[in-house]
Amino acid sequence: MILQALNSYYQRLQADPEQEIAAYGFSLQKISFCIMLNPDGSLADFQPVVSEVVKGRSLPQSLLVPGQSKPPGAGINPCFLWDNAVYMLGQVPQGRDPQWALKRFEAFRDRLVPLEKEIDEEAFSAVCRFLQAWSQERLGDFPSLPEITTSFGAFRLQGEQEYVHNLPGVRAWWQRQVAGVGEASLEGFCLVTGDKLPLARLHEPKIKGVMGTQSGGATLISSNLDAFDSYGKEQGYNAPTSQQAAFQYTTALNRLLADQARPVQIGDATTVFWTETPCPAEQIIPSIFAGLSVGDDTEDTAIVRRVRSFLDCLRQGKPDGLAGELGKPDTPYYILGLSPNAARISVRFWLTGSLGNLAHNLREHVRALDVIGLDDRPPVMRDLLRQTAPAKSGWPDDEKIPNSISGELTRAVLTGQRYPAAFFAAILRRVRAEGFVTKYDEHNHRGHKDFKRAMAVRAAAIKAYLIRNYRKEITVSLDPNRPEPAYHLGRWFALLEKVQQEAHDNALNSTIKDRFYTSASATPAAVFPRLIQLSQHHLRKQENMGLRVTREKQVQQVADRLSMFPRQLNLENQGLFHLGYYHQVQDLYTSKKNGSTESQTNINQQESE
Repeated sequence: MILQALNSYYQRLQADPEQEIAAYGFSLQKISFCIMLNPDGSLADFQPVVSEVVKGRSLPQSLLVPGQSKPPGAGINPCFLWDNAVYMLGQVPQGRDPQWALKRFEAFRDRLVPLEKEIDEEAFSAVCRFLQAWSQERLGDFPSLPEITTSFGAFRLQGEQEYVHNLPGVRAWWQRQVAGVGEASLEGFCLVTGDKLPLARLHEPKIKGVMGTQSGGATLISSNLDAFDSYGKEQGYNAPTSQQAAFQYTTALNRLLADQARPVQIGDATTVFWTETPCPAEQIIPSIFAGLSVGDDTEDTAIVRRVRSFLDCLRQGKPDGLAGELGKPDTPYYILGLSPNAARISVRFWLTGSLGNLAHNLREHVRALDVIGLDDRPPVMRDLLRQTAPAKSGWPDDEKIPNSISGELTRAVLTGQRYPAAFFAAILRRVRAEGFVTKYDEHNHRGHKDFKRAMAVRAAAIKAYLIRNYRKEITVSLDPNRPEPAYHLGRWFALLEKVQQEAHDNALNSTIKDRFYTSASATPAAVFPRLIQLSQHHLRKQENMGLRVTREKQVQQVADRLSMFPRQLNLENQGLFHLGYYHQVQDLYTSKKNGSTESQTNINQQESE
C-alpha cells in the first residue's frame, strides 16, 4: 500500500507540466561546475554553476542527469557525462595519492571514449577528445578550480545552452540502455504494478532526508542476511518490485522529503503528508503539525490565511468550512512517518483516509484540547509531545521525547482513536515532577508567555485524554459542580497555596506546591490534614479581613463537596486532581467583570514571577 501510493504520487507529478521529476533512468544531482569545451574538444573554460547565493555562499544547481545517485564507498564507479572533479579531471583530494585519483579519471575516460561511434553526437565526440588529451599536470594551471568543484560537474560546448548529457542524441542512447538494463535480470510480477517486469535487486535511488540516517541515504526495503531469504529469493527479490516501480517510489519519496514545506519531525519520525490529487490540505496539514506561526509576516501570506481560516473552523466546529479549506471531503490522504535504523529506514506509522474524516477527527481533537488560559493557537503534535519529555535548562528536551509515544499519538489524533495510555502516564510524570510548568529561568531565552502556554498545554493534554479515553464531560474552565472528589481536591490544594502566598505578600520563593504537590495528588489522606492545619496559621496572618473571609468561604465550598480524603488516587483521578488545580488557579488569577476580591496588581505580580 505504501509503495503503491508513492508510485501513484510519482505518476501524478510526471503528468503535471509544472513539476520537474526525474524520468526512469535519470536523477536530480547538484552540479557546481561545468567544463566548457570547444567543438574540437579543447578546453575553453571552467565555469561555476550557481542556483542562488545565500549569505555569501554559492549554492549548486540541481540538474537532471543520466543514472542514479553516486554510490558511496572506495570502489571505482564512474558516472555517465557527470561526476565529481576526481573522476572528470583527476583532481587529487587532500591526503590522497595522485595515482588514486588517476585511476578514477582513467575509469571515467574509458567508460565514455569507446561509446563515441555508437552515440555519434558531435558534442559527445568533443568530450571524448578532451578526455583523451587531458592530464593531471594541467590542474596546476587553474589554482582557483577547487573553489567551484564542491559538488558534481557536467560538460557543455562553448556558445551552447544545453549540457552534453541532455542533447537529444545522447539522451535517446541512454534511454535505450535503460530499457535494456533488466533483460538479464530476474523477471517476476511486481507487487506495486502487477506487471511482469525485470525485478530490482536493490531499490534505488537511496532515500535521503530522514533525520538520523546516513548522509548517503538509506533504504526502505532491503535484506542482507541469510535469515531473510525466502524460497531461494534474496535481497530485493524477497519483495518483488520492478526496477521501474522501485525507481518511481523512491524518487517520489525523495521529492516529498526534499520539499522544505512538507517534512515534519514528530518525535524521531520524519513525517510527510500528501493527497491523491492536488489540494490545499497539502500545505495546511504540514503547517499545522509543524506549528506554523500564523502571525509571522515572513511566511507566505496565502498559506497563513488558509491556516488561520482552518484553525478558526476547528475551534468553532464548522464542518462545512473544514471541508472547503482542505479540499474535497472524499479525497484520499496519506501520512508516512519514517524513523532511522542504521542504513535502513523503519516505518513508524502509515495512515490513510479521506479528508472529510481527517477534518472531523482534527476538529474533535482541537475541541477536546480547549482549556482556559490557552491562546488562540491549538497545541500542535510537537507541543503535546514536548510535554512528555524531562526539562533541560528549564524547557522540555526534544531529544528525550519517548519515541514509542509519537507514532501512537499521531495515529490517535488523525483517526479519532483513544490516546495512548503511555502518553497520559508521561504527562502525569512530568506534572508530578515539575508542576504544570517549570519555573521561569531568566537565563533561558524563552519568555514567560512560552512557559505560561506550556502550562496550559499540559492541562489541555490531560483534559483531552480524560474526554477521549474516559468519556468525561469536562468544561473549558472551572466547574464547581463536578461530581468527582479528586477534581475538588485539586481545587482545594490551589486555594491552600493561594492562602499561603497571600499571607506572605506573594513574596515566597517556594510554596506548598514545591513540597507537597506530588504526594497530595497521589495520597491525599497522608497530606491534606497537615496542609489544612498550616492553612489556619496562614489565614490568621492575613490582615485583610475581607480577603480572609472570602478565602474561608471558598475553602468551605470545596470542602462541602468531600466526605473524606481518599488514601490513594488512580491515574484517572490524578488527572482530575491536576485539572482541578489548574482550573482553580486560572480562576483565582482571572479578573472578574462583576468585581473581584483579587487586585490586578496581584494578578500581574503572580504572572511576573
